[in-house]
Amino acid sequence: MTPEAVGFDFLTFRVRKLERGEQYTSGTDNHELGIVLLGGHLSVQSSAGYWSHIGGRAQVFGGLPYALYLPVETRFTLTAETACEVAFCFCKAEKPFPARLITPDEVEVEIRGGGNATRQINHILKPEFPAQRLLVVEVYTPSGNWSSYPPHKHDVHRPPGEVDLEEIYYYKMDRTGGYAIQKIYTRDRRLDATLTVKDGELVLIPEGYHPVVAAHGYNIYYLNALAGSERSMAASDDPDYAWVRQTWKDKDPRLPLVKG
Repeated sequence: MTPEAVGFDFLTFRVRKLERGEQYTSGTDNHELGIVLLGGHLSVQSSAGYWSHIGGRAQVFGGLPYALYLPVETRFTLTAETACEVAFCFCKAEKPFPARLITPDEVEVEIRGGGNATRQINHILKPEFPAQRLLVVEVYTPSGNWSSYPPHKHDVHRPPGEVDLEEIYYYKMDRTGGYAIQKIYTRDRRLDATLTVKDGELVLIPEGYHPVVAAHGYNIYYLNALAGSERSMAASDDPDYAWVRQTWKDKDPRLPLVKG
């Protein structure tokens, strides 16, 4: 997925599977890059540094992530030490920041929401992380639960309450046949889509509210990459549903779904 193909300004997203011993060489050019290891172990040789034995989980439901931030104008080669699945979150940038490895013990885990809208957020590249625009989180939603709820949006620059961010959702399911339902809509309904999303599929959020629900019997994962007018996650709730927050009394005891 490239910005030119989908009408985004900043984000490019790729996923690559590597067999043991396979190498992949590329460069960031005029992008900063967040590499998220979805599963497996690998090493990275780059013009910004070398890191070996990165990884710990076999797949996204097996533990907390390893990730690597690489700055603009960096050449890199990945070498798979085991079979791997790797997500590449590119974002257009102009300013260089230091390369950095993010390990599971540095990932902040948040249990957000309540009742059957409880979910787990793994913060990888937070607003305070030294980068220009790129933000990255993982979200785990248990069977039957809602996520990104109450419906919220971040499509106007009105800080501190809301900033304009484009966003991607990359989905994984814990069992074959699993799916999520994602709705994307604006209040005037000029955009009003309801999507059935399966394992390995990508959803683009150019604007509007975008709640998600996991099919009963299946836990879902999605990787979010965001970028826009400011390094902030500020969003505004759909005023028709904001009241739901006041009804939450307990967290879902199934969470966290994954631990370090």
